[in-house]
Amino acid sequence: MLDEVATLAAAGSAAVIAAAGTDAWQELRQTVARWFGRGDSGREQRELERLDRTADALRTGGPDEADVRISEQSAWRTRFEMVLEDMNDGDRDRAAVEQLRTLLAATAATPAVRAGDSSMVVGGNANIHARDGGFAAGVVKGEVHNNTPPQPEPTQG
Repeated sequence: MLDEVATLAAAGSAAVIAAAGTDAWQELRQTVARWFGRGDSGREQRELERLDRTADALRTGGPDEADVRISEQSAWRTRFEMVLEDMNDGDRDRAAVEQLRTLLAATAATPAVRAGDSSMVVGGNANIHARDGGFAAGVVKGEVHNNTPPQPEPTQG
C-alpha cells in the first residue's frame, strides 16, 4: 500500500500544481478541499485557504517560478501522503484511495494549460494572417515597425 500511497500523493500534488491558474482550478480546488476535509467544514475551509495560497504563490512566482512550483508541489505531496498514511481502517483506506483516484481521473480529463504574459497557448489550430502589408503574430515581445519600403527607381525594376 505504501507504493500506492506515494504514487497517489505524487499524482495529487501534480494535479494541484497543474490546475492552479487554469479553467480547471475552481472545480479541482473544491474537490481537493472536500477530500482533505472528509466531512469537517472547518477543515475544508482551511484547505481552501491553503489551495488559494498555493495558487497565489504560483501566480506571483516571478523569476523563481520554477523553485516556487517545486516547493508547492512538494508541500502538497507531503500533505497527501500524510493523510493517506494516517488512515487506519482498511475500508476507509480503500474509500479514500478510490475517492482520490476518481479526483485524479476527473482532473486528467480536463487538461491544465498555462500561459504567461508573453506566451500563447492554443488547443487545436491557430491561424494568424496578415494582409495588405499588415503584421500578424501570436506573441510579440518588443517593438514592431511596419514601414513601407521605398519604391525602386524605374531604372531598377
